[in-house]
Amino acid sequence: MHPHDAQVSVVVIGYDDATHVTHAVRSALAQGGVVREVIAVDDCSTDGSPELLDALAAEDSRVKVVRRTVNSGGCGSPRNDGIDAATAPYLMFLDSDDVLPPGAVDALLMAAVAHGTPLAAGLCVRRELPSGREVPWQPELYERPAVVSHPSRRPRLAYDTLCVNKLYRTDFLREHGIRFPDGRFPYEDFVFTARVLAAGPGIALVPDTVYVWHVRRSAQRLSISLDRAAVDNWKARIEATRQAYETLLGAGEKQLARAARTTFLDRGLRMYARELPLRDAGYRDEWWKLTRAYLSGYEAADFAQASVSGRVIAQVLLASEQPRDLNRLKELAARPARLLPPYASTADGTPVWSADLPQVQLEHLLHRPMQHLPVAVDAELHLHVRATRLRLRLHEMYGRVENARPARVDVEFVLREDGERVGFAHSAALRPDTAAGGWTAEAPVDLAALGSGTWDLRLTLRFDDGTNRVTTAHAVTGPGLLGRHAVPSLRHGVLLVQPYATHSGALALRVAPGLRGVTSVMSRRLRRLVH
Repeated sequence: MHPHDAQVSVVVIGYDDATHVTHAVRSALAQGGVVREVIAVDDCSTDGSPELLDALAAEDSRVKVVRRTVNSGGCGSPRNDGIDAATAPYLMFLDSDDVLPPGAVDALLMAAVAHGTPLAAGLCVRRELPSGREVPWQPELYERPAVVSHPSRRPRLAYDTLCVNKLYRTDFLREHGIRFPDGRFPYEDFVFTARVLAAGPGIALVPDTVYVWHVRRSAQRLSISLDRAAVDNWKARIEATRQAYETLLGAGEKQLARAARTTFLDRGLRMYARELPLRDAGYRDEWWKLTRAYLSGYEAADFAQASVSGRVIAQVLLASEQPRDLNRLKELAARPARLLPPYASTADGTPVWSADLPQVQLEHLLHRPMQHLPVAVDAELHLHVRATRLRLRLHEMYGRVENARPARVDVEFVLREDGERVGFAHSAALRPDTAAGGWTAEAPVDLAALGSGTWDLRLTLRFDDGTNRVTTAHAVTGPGLLGRHAVPSLRHGVLLVQPYATHSGALALRVAPGLRGVTSVMSRRLRRLVH
């Protein structure tokens, strides 16, 4: 028997997730002898999940089913049940719609045992479904193996608010009374992670992928973190961040507490700001009021550690009692950030957000390295029977762009499903536009080369001073620019092409080649109209 056999309890929680729970449990069992038990906590499901779990328990004696008699409304209570039921020296958590990749538990356990730490953490990847595209979560933390003697030595640990990509020593959680908030408490892992860090454990970090977080945006019932349509979700995020901050501050961990606030500015504030133009007036007013009230408690040092985008968005909120400049804020919240005109300044030349908000100063734009400057490029895709052309306009920004001497722009359409495949690429000269200002470029686009899928426009601006800036482009609206077009194609007969603006305002392109593709898209549209 291997000395590390039967050392880990895997707590799987689920509610009405019969479609996925079997896969999750099997991925835990497939970790091998290192797993002593899989504690499957069912949160009072009514869809047949309990029967599936009973069948799994009959197959493998390591499966222990815990049935809650009343639905908790959240993830915290069932995880707490799992902590209480665990009998192994170590435990980790798994949601019913996610999976553990092969070797995940071994990698974490070996690191924890080798270094004698009560906590081990590894890389989580967000897998977008159905495309399968994987995006690493907080990859900077897990670039190489490391041992952190105390969380305060690496405050960025507070950025990783997930509880599922970590292995915990069971007696560590119990001795410190570390539990999740009970009941319906969205973002419960923010608070749990803060409680863990506040206890000051040594942490072993591994570069291995130890958790696959499935993101199903088209699911009939969205996960709590994806269901952001109601302002209550934002209230919950603020409350979870507030509790995390107070927990860390109460433990004397000022740097970690500040990192929790920085995470709110860099992740939460930017994410929700991108979606504000999609919300109705009532939501916007309430969101604005809630956010201003929360940010009013921040100290100057809390803003100082945040990204420029998060910091400026917060300053605009605090400076204005009413929602304003939502589309401009949306573009600034994009990744990479884009600051659209106007480029106002005070009498002494200090850049400011706008003439009527001079207190929101943008002086950093005068000194920020060109490769990180939030330059703005407008994009228009002109679809014609004979040729499709992309027209770009690069805006000046307080003299910085002109000083760098724009030369060329590399244009790429990248397949969103994998984030890597380039369907079409072209390079074009950037030429001064003396009449309208700024610089323009024009590039032909071979739509037939793209093929089926969603394509994001990626630009690399090249300057004669030797610097480059990788960015996206603001989608210009106007007659005939956005919306569906049927374009003749020698290769496919016909292409259904839809240029559109993403949630952050960037130009993207959907392509469905051939008559079958056109029929499929139109059929889906008709079904939506019927239902």
